[in-house]
Amino acid sequence: MPKNSRACLLAALLSVVAVCGGDAVARVFPFGPRHRAVNDLANQFVPFHAHLWDLLRGRADGGLLFDWRAGWGTSFLPDYGTYLSSPFAPLVALFPRGDVEYAVYAVTVLKTAVAAAATTFLLRRLGPGAWWWAAVLGASYALCGWSLAEGTYNPMWLDGLIAFPLLCLVGEWVREGRRPLLGPLVVAVCWVANFYTAYMATLGAALVLLVRLAVTDSFRVRTLVRAAVTTGLGVGLAAPVLLPVLLGSRQAHPGLVREFAPVTGTDFLARLLPVTYGFATPAAFVCTAVPLLAGALLFRRDVPGRERWLWPGLCAAVAASMQWGPTHLLWHAFATPNGSPYRQTFVLSGVLVLTAWTTLTHGRPDRRAVAGGSAVVLALALAALPSPVLTPWALLLAGAGLAAVAGALLLPRRGRCAVLAALLVTGTLLGQASATTAYADRERLVRLDDYPPSGPEQERRAAALAAADGWPAYRTDPGLPRVAGNDPLLLGGQGAAYYSSHTPAVLTSVLDALGGGWTSRGRNLLGLDNPVTDALFGVGARWRDGGVVRTETFLPLVTVRPPGPPPAYGPSPFRNQELLLGSRVYEAPHAGACRVGTEVFLWAPDATGPARLGDREVRLLGGRPKRQAAMVSLGLQRTPGLRPSLPGPGELGCLDHGRLRAAVAALRARAATSVEVTPSGMRAVLPPGGGTAVVAAPRIAGWRCENAEPAAYGGLLALPLGPDRTELSCSFRPPGLRAGLAAGAVAVLVLLSRAGLRTFRRRGTASAG
Repeated sequence: MPKNSRACLLAALLSVVAVCGGDAVARVFPFGPRHRAVNDLANQFVPFHAHLWDLLRGRADGGLLFDWRAGWGTSFLPDYGTYLSSPFAPLVALFPRGDVEYAVYAVTVLKTAVAAAATTFLLRRLGPGAWWWAAVLGASYALCGWSLAEGTYNPMWLDGLIAFPLLCLVGEWVREGRRPLLGPLVVAVCWVANFYTAYMATLGAALVLLVRLAVTDSFRVRTLVRAAVTTGLGVGLAAPVLLPVLLGSRQAHPGLVREFAPVTGTDFLARLLPVTYGFATPAAFVCTAVPLLAGALLFRRDVPGRERWLWPGLCAAVAASMQWGPTHLLWHAFATPNGSPYRQTFVLSGVLVLTAWTTLTHGRPDRRAVAGGSAVVLALALAALPSPVLTPWALLLAGAGLAAVAGALLLPRRGRCAVLAALLVTGTLLGQASATTAYADRERLVRLDDYPPSGPEQERRAAALAAADGWPAYRTDPGLPRVAGNDPLLLGGQGAAYYSSHTPAVLTSVLDALGGGWTSRGRNLLGLDNPVTDALFGVGARWRDGGVVRTETFLPLVTVRPPGPPPAYGPSPFRNQELLLGSRVYEAPHAGACRVGTEVFLWAPDATGPARLGDREVRLLGGRPKRQAAMVSLGLQRTPGLRPSLPGPGELGCLDHGRLRAAVAALRARAATSVEVTPSGMRAVLPPGGGTAVVAAPRIAGWRCENAEPAAYGGLLALPLGPDRTELSCSFRPPGLRAGLAAGAVAVLVLLSRAGLRTFRRRGTASAG
């Protein structure tokens, strides 16, 4: 087997062993009873991959452009481009639907292995060195702290981990004037896979290219122009996905806006060591061999001066840029992210590994350089001692690793000593990475929100929802208790619950006005269990109290309202529901108590704690602006004068179910006689007479209807009708898709023109010869 292939396979194997070994030590899924269902992994990535499984198997309600399941109907292409456009994502379809968590874990490990192999290939491409050292350093990059602590539960980011070495390889092709067609294609794949981390990887690769140009005496303006053209063409090829993602973000409900505050220097340095954790600190750990070799470069007199200083200087510059506000914004596309503010940390790990390899390309360092590199590592560790992030295990493993790697570098280079050196370095990598994985696994479960993992109960619930499904005649809501932020995607059915970076502002506004609940400042919509909203949005079945509950009090997907102005929402969700329904169905409580026979509803968005009516208790979790408690039912009023006990200020509404049934019957008389949904639109047959056709879906940007401009009716999709119009046909195209396709077509034409020009020149040269 060629040494390059051998090195890449070894790097991939080391990364798999370290990740799986660490998870096994922590007894975390799939190697033990502790689950991985934390934060966005449970809320977004697993449900979105479950929906991708449905989409690939032809079982989804919707298509690539539009999703009918979540958020009462939302644009799907931006979500696809944000969470699912990785080339590895379709592999989930190879697993059973009930094993989607196993599928996501397998894809996560596979991405880590590919990142290790890609980095190893890059290192071998950049200069000579022992093949096993290339494998160890390639795996060290893939097993950096960012990958083990952050990427493992944000698996879409791991595509950026792969993108960095690939884009550095493209930089080499640009420097050498080679592969003008393959380069833009690689850029395009990286940007489509995950544009967010690919942007950071592109910045890092650009810095690496500048250093390579400087140290190889190949710095030319035309090379920089060639690099810019290659990147621009690649991004242009990715534009059909990138532009809808960008516009989807602009139309999303605004998230948390934070001012960047750099961490203390001691915390920053502490995270360079193994077995540390911190949600708001940079997970900069790489195997101790990396900083030792990177530091040793400064003490090698046999290395040319520019190479000796520019590579460590690049490491220092990247580290410093992470702590300065303007460059922090540059790394994050000029917006401080919600959550971890150091998402570019993998680039620092990458340049450290490249610097370490540069040391080895000039031969193994001598004793003076090894001593100097060891002193650098010791100095960094000593400076980190005051940090509360530091753990005793971090110091122990860092010290043992430093001794092992330094000893390996000083051993003779032949025979058994060479084997022993390889074992010492490889053991250091596996031990530190596995321990860091296990520690991060344990800390995440303690520090982050966690959710119920998949299991028999979720499978039973999904099966019951599938059996009750009647879409598009009616919606089946996955109901409560909530499993994750995207239960309609995970469990099935069609509901209001939805959590994404692209949650439309209009959807949040509508749900808020009608009494819905949310977290994450309005981006994680929790849905609403209420008979009036169920009627308005055509919910004919929902999960409640351990089973599916059916109702006949629901409206078709399309209704026709009388001519007149659309409803204007006010502060009361009870009144807003009535405005959208067109009838009064709630009564005000008398002396704090509802009339016997009505259903008592409570709207207390900022309350936290139990609310009681008789023997029924409901717990609320509110408190704006971070979260809002949904309107809840306290049950039927059975005892005259019985007043509820509330955890805080709130508004009561007394629902008269007789009035609701009458209102629904009146609207059904003017509803669509047939409704057909498509993967990217809908058609309906309507009764004659005119008015306003209202679709029970939010009026998000991208809807187009035949022969008329769609409007909004209380935030829902609507269309004014003439007296003779009896058909409604609307389709959805995500904003930015047409412009993205045009940009992609231009990029393809330019690439083809370049290919044709190169062919013409080659033939001309051959003819002249």
